[in-house]
Amino acid sequence: MNLLNSLAKISLITILSRILGFVRDVLVAQYFGAGMATDAFFVAFKLPNFLRRIFAEGALSQAFVPILSEYKNQRGKKETLNLIAHVSGMLMLILGVVSILGVLGAPLVIYVTAPGFLCNPDKFELTYILLRITFPYIFFISLASLAAAILTTWDLFLVPAFAPIFLNISIIIFSLFGASYFHPPIIALAWAVILGGLLQLSYQLPTLRKIGTLVLPCINLHNKGLWRVIKLMGPAIIGVSVSQISLIINTIFASFLMSGSVSWMYYADRLIEFPSGVLGVTLGTLLLPYLAKSISRGCYKDYSYLIDWGLRLCFLLAIPSSIALGILSKPLIMALFQYGNFTTFDTDMTQRALIPYTIGLVGLILVKVLAPSFYSCQKIKIPVQIAIITIIITQLMNIAFIWKLQHAGLSLSIGLAAYLNASLLYWQLRKKNMYIPQPGWRIFLLKLLAAAIIMTIVLIGLMSFITAWDSGNMLIRLLRLMAVVLVGAGSYFSALALLGIRISDFNRKLSNQ
Repeated sequence: MNLLNSLAKISLITILSRILGFVRDVLVAQYFGAGMATDAFFVAFKLPNFLRRIFAEGALSQAFVPILSEYKNQRGKKETLNLIAHVSGMLMLILGVVSILGVLGAPLVIYVTAPGFLCNPDKFELTYILLRITFPYIFFISLASLAAAILTTWDLFLVPAFAPIFLNISIIIFSLFGASYFHPPIIALAWAVILGGLLQLSYQLPTLRKIGTLVLPCINLHNKGLWRVIKLMGPAIIGVSVSQISLIINTIFASFLMSGSVSWMYYADRLIEFPSGVLGVTLGTLLLPYLAKSISRGCYKDYSYLIDWGLRLCFLLAIPSSIALGILSKPLIMALFQYGNFTTFDTDMTQRALIPYTIGLVGLILVKVLAPSFYSCQKIKIPVQIAIITIIITQLMNIAFIWKLQHAGLSLSIGLAAYLNASLLYWQLRKKNMYIPQPGWRIFLLKLLAAAIIMTIVLIGLMSFITAWDSGNMLIRLLRLMAVVLVGAGSYFSALALLGIRISDFNRKLSNQ
């Protein structure tokens, strides 16, 4: 089993998707800026996206993949396909009802999730109009996530990894060519979201048919496998929704702050999602089916080894990413967003939101590895209890930080809460003897910190020589930034090599797995 090879392939596709996502955000920033219209769209897009992350990609995958893996490895094909049919049927029924309720109750939803918009009737009306268009996105993207869960259980990771690209392409095309056909133009983005969700689902269906898992959905409340999934999904919704619930509550807080706050936090969130998605989400997606497979086969040493491998890789890549993103935050925002209606003031405000996010990046990524460790063996209560504690602490920090730090305080609370979440998850793994660390962790971390210090010195030195980050067009800015990033990355990995740590070591270990 060569996990490193699989991780590299998935990461490359994810990087492509994230790059297109940045192109998407650059176009939105350039054509629409950061103001009332973008605030309205980001809230309208965030709500169905929030449900997707919790319900589909979060709770559904965490509850469904371990049971599906068990059926695939221990039961016949007929029972496995029967499980898929009943889960997909129930999911379609629930999603249909949720979509209809969301469209009909859009004003009420905005009233609850962005109450600050009530002070501006035009902003409030535009937001719920956009939400009525975007809300059915949850239907298509959740079914696409179900398809992805099935494909990853069959060790087919590349197709679902490629699917999100279609959403970015859809928004890019509508931004460039469709905005002039809508009034107001921002409505074009809402329809682009719907088309993107439909394309993500359609793209995966041929692969499902190829492996023989494309079945007709059906509803049978007496199916035992379905109820096992539902039983796990309830607590899993709480367990995987900590950061998402915090983001929604942050939107409520931000809606009371100055106009543009929601947009600044969105752009900062998008930037932090790049390393978090490429490493954290990719690792979590890759590890979950293998962890579940190890548990279903009784291979507990393999299970512990996989966790150790994931944690080491997290620290290896997350620490330099966090430092580099913090140091290069302003040049990065300038290179990607500071064009057209996106002003220097918007850059400064986005940087104020991004810096606290970078502080918590390592914690955010660690949670992506630690949480699946519990769900893969169907131990739901522990992460749920930790999630509740984390949500409460996050909101207490919000109240403490928001008055002095404004929107930056909201992102700081999420970053700090991520470390609390990760620490408690790790403590429970060790307490339950579910994970036994491999030897050499202390030396490993000291070497990482030494290499990170060298990289920090190099990046700060380069920053002192380059001052005009806002000069030139986008290509020049990006090339300038990429050169600095490459030099910084080169210094980090060169230092690691001199200290005896190489990426190939992870590959060799897994080859012996």
